[in-house]
Amino acid sequence: MEFKRGDIVGRISYGKDILFYIDRIIKINSKEKAYAILKGVNYRIEADSPLDDLEKIEKDQIDTEKRGIEDKIKHKLSIAGKEFFSGKNRYINKNTSALILHLDGDKKYTQKSEKYYNKLGLRAIVKNVPENRQPYVIGGLIKKYEPDIVIITGHDAMIKHGTNYNDIYNYRNSKYFIRSVIEAKRAARVDKDIVIFAGACQSFFEAIMASRSKLCIFTCKSFNRCHGPTTCCRKNCNNR
Repeated sequence: MEFKRGDIVGRISYGKDILFYIDRIIKINSKEKAYAILKGVNYRIEADSPLDDLEKIEKDQIDTEKRGIEDKIKHKLSIAGKEFFSGKNRYINKNTSALILHLDGDKKYTQKSEKYYNKLGLRAIVKNVPENRQPYVIGGLIKKYEPDIVIITGHDAMIKHGTNYNDIYNYRNSKYFIRSVIEAKRAARVDKDIVIFAGACQSFFEAIMASRSKLCIFTCKSFNRCHGPTTCCRKNCNNR
């Protein structure tokens, strides 16, 4: 079976439990197996797989799962909107709510997150920045925009066959999230207490929390899907 970048696939050895899109295909030489770098369609997870363990997903299945996810998101956004603009928050408008700076390693999730923030009426600056570049740009963006809340996210996962859960090098992008948190705190004004959320699905959360972030980082349950950061921001905006 031929594969190309952008194909929606499932891993046969995992029962095709998660839908991925192929981000890129790697083949070192003609004797080696070709591998695909995969990113979750609806989950903030990254993985790799030999091409012979992949199977293309039928359009009907993709559409069904997409509709299910979108329905859940619409329901959550409906509830979130009612909560945000009720009680003491009914006088809050988009010009006075907390300013959010959101860095996302996934281009598609960047676009979705921006849409969700707009639907919730939240002030958000959303940037698509690859995870390994985030530590280098976060400081300048914080100095430029002076946000109240910072989101640092994308995709993450343990490296296959990794056995030491306490080794930062067994995680794909956690080290970049940690460095980004440190740079963000360094760039923030001393008289401004910003809140930082960082990580993605299967990140090394204990290490990220130890990197001087103020607030408990997302739990995987709350943000493994693409809209998780939006939900966390909405809840925190309610309390600022």
